[in-house]
Amino acid sequence: MESTAKFKYIRISPRKMRLVVDQIRGKRVEEALTILEYSLKRGAKLIEKTLKSALANLMIHEDAKKTDTDKIYIKNIVVDDGPTAKRWIPRAMGRATRIRKRTSHLSITLSVD
Repeated sequence: MESTAKFKYIRISPRKMRLVVDQIRGKRVEEALTILEYSLKRGAKLIEKTLKSALANLMIHEDAKKTDTDKIYIKNIVVDDGPTAKRWIPRAMGRATRIRKRTSHLSITLSVD
């Protein structure tokens, strides 16, 4: 049995999110939540929120209510690039530099052993 949760258009760079995602990929949910709780990265709180949502989605099913939470693990977790907002900052001699405000799409799939 599987469940999925998605969090789209997160205003944080995918590169920064992947640093946290790589730490919890393939782990049990309880272990992953502990890692995220003590992580100092900003993306950890957003990933923790999405992971709890995926767990709640899984617990809706009748079969999952009977399973032990120790058997639930992260089957797939992906951070994709979202749309990039482009802004301009003035520079010397009439020039301008582009600033890219990147966004991320997070997708988490949980499964039961």
